[in-house]
This record gives sequence, structure tokens and C-alpha cells, in this order.
Amino acid sequence: MYEVIQIVHSYWAYLVLLILTLATFNAIIKTLGKKSFGPQDFRISLFTLIVSHLQLLIGIVLYFVSPYFNAFSEVGMKGVMGDSTLRLYLVEHPLTMIITIVLITVGYSKHKKKLASNKKFRTIAIFYALALLLMLSRIPWNAWF
Repeated sequence: MYEVIQIVHSYWAYLVLLILTLATFNAIIKTLGKKSFGPQDFRISLFTLIVSHLQLLIGIVLYFVSPYFNAFSEVGMKGVMGDSTLRLYLVEHPLTMIITIVLITVGYSKHKKKLASNKKFRTIAIFYALALLLMLSRIPWNAWF
């Protein structure tokens, strides 16, 4: 079961990364171009929110069924923090991705309260870009390639 969830989590991460990048650049380009916020822009930002939250749910399930999770009871927190691989998979990656999802959620929620298109795009651009940078910083690249 672990292997199946891991594969789903890995492939879904490509989709999240692609959609988040698309939404971020869409917001940046349309902010600079002073375009109006249309239904397609709303759908892109909403789809980003949905796929990222699904990735979070898959990641939470993976976290608890992962063989890495047993390291907490085997070596303790000191041992986990002392091993760079365990620290990445058990502390850094999950915590950073939760912060990423929070940034996406806050950006999406704040953009809905704005009335002007430029402010909507700017809000999405800022929060989604921060989320994208955080996400890129904590992806376990060695496991992907």
C-alpha cells in the first residue's frame, strides 16, 4: 500500500507544481499587463487550491504509512534531527509543504475579497509565488530524478 500511495503522491506533485507555476505566472503577467480578472483566472486559482489540498491529504496519509515514520520510535527526535534524510522526510518537507498550502489558501481567500482586478492578481501573485518558492526549496529532488 505504501508504494502505491508514494507513486500517487509523486506524480500528483508534478501536477501541483505545474498548476502552481501556471497560476503564479498567470497572475504576474496579468498584473503587469493590467488585465481584467476573468472567469478563467478564477478557475486557474481555484484549481491550484484544489490540487494542492488533495496533495496535502495524500501526503498526510503517506506520512503515517511511511517506513520513515517508525524512526520517531526507533531513534527518537534527536536521532531524526541528526540524520539529514530522516529530517528532510519527517520534519522539513512536511512542515514546509503545510506552510505552502497555507500560503495558497490565504492568497486564494484574500483575492476573493478584493474588488479591483489588479489587486486580485497582485494578491495571488505574491502568495502563490511565495508558496512556489517554498515548495521548490523542499522537494526531495534526489527522489524525483
